Amino acid sequence: MSEKNGKSDDSTPSPKVVKKFRKGDLVKVEREKYSNSLESKASDSNLPEYIFQGPGEILLIKGDYCQIRWRRPVPDVWISSDHIVSY
Repeated sequence: MSEKNGKSDDSTPSPKVVKKFRKGDLVKVEREKYSNSLESKASDSNLPEYIFQGPGEILLIKGDYCQIRWRRPVPDVWISSDHIVSY
């Protein structure tokens, strides 16, 4: 630490956080990733085909989860960002 200003002399920049998705992106669920996840074992095993065909629109992102709205008259769902891919 520098004695003049009390700040660290580290010249290395802090790591930049890379976001996988943004609000408004069109996505679909990747069947292989979802079927091997903990969430799939805790959910209904008979999922509708439209979530795998897409597109769904990302409405909100909180942590590792995205709220997705499908272009059908169905409720919005929260899905882990690890299980979705760009449409």
